[in-house]
Amino acid sequence: MDKNQIIKEIVDASRYIYKKGLVPGKSGNISCRFYENKIPKVAITRSGIAKRNVEACDVIIVDMDGNVFEGDKKPSMETFLHLGIYRERDDINSIVHSHSPFATGFSMSGKKLKRLEGFGPIETQYIPYVKYSAPGSKELAEDTAFLMKNNDAVVLKNHGTVAAGINLDEATLLAEFIEDIAKIQYIAHTLSPNSD
Repeated sequence: MDKNQIIKEIVDASRYIYKKGLVPGKSGNISCRFYENKIPKVAITRSGIAKRNVEACDVIIVDMDGNVFEGDKKPSMETFLHLGIYRERDDINSIVHSHSPFATGFSMSGKKLKRLEGFGPIETQYIPYVKYSAPGSKELAEDTAFLMKNNDAVVLKNHGTVAAGINLDEATLLAEFIEDIAKIQYIAHTLSPNSD
């Protein structure tokens, strides 16, 4: 897939996840890895923009060290979180970082978020939690990349979620699915407060 098509997909996905309530305000970010002349590059949403307003000019192209190749705006503050995951996983080409309300509520509550059927095989009972570090920090990027070595999704403590996939459609569907299972479990906890 060429760069222009990837940028269009990021614009469309940004607006989609905003409409779905996964990225309120100016939160969240989306990226895709691609290759130009066999050189890996990453297209990522810029910092400080509501995802409903993302245009092609709001997608910044960086190299695997975070240097800006194209774009006159600042890339997302979580650029190094995305790059760290890409370095760990050759099979991942897209990442969606969301601040969806139910899943983020779980991240702040101390309750674990169970994996449910509906998105691939269940290999572990819970979605792993990344310990809290400040947004945009080196620690958060490193801890997230470490847990994503063997996971396609993690919950960031007191922050949000990260979902990854072979392409942007898979990553977006997974981000949406995590929020849906958080809603289901919230209802279950409300109806049965002693459930785990």
